[in-house]
Amino acid sequence: MGDNIKCNKYRPLPNELYVGMSDIEGNGLFTTEFIEKGRKFGISHIKNDSGDFHSNYIRTPLAAFVNHDPINPNCTLYECDGYLKMKTITDIHTDDELTLNYFLQDPCKDYISEKCKDHPKESLPIVDESKVIKLQEGTN
Repeated sequence: MGDNIKCNKYRPLPNELYVGMSDIEGNGLFTTEFIEKGRKFGISHIKNDSGDFHSNYIRTPLAAFVNHDPINPNCTLYECDGYLKMKTITDIHTDDELTLNYFLQDPCKDYISEKCKDHPKESLPIVDESKVIKLQEGTN
């Protein structure tokens, strides 16, 4: 019976990523090789409007171990066909941890607007204008 079964080995993460101990918090997502800015990893969150999930998204294994860096994240999320996908925004060196600024922590924030150039249905997260402090003209 076993000879007739063909098995497709499921890999929840891209080959160049692994889960390891993080200096930020618990486990984190790391790279096994140098990754250039702009590398797209795939689906990180699946939209689900049932109301059962925080911010109406279900995290995939790709997003499950990415830690929060509010100041210098090296990855970002973008929307494509109802999914959120993850890509790098800086070069990442071997054994560096991948990080995101968790904008999904604010479920009322409208973070989708600008269309991507490489896919007409993709959008990029943008700054929440309601949270930007506007300076008066002539001040620093």
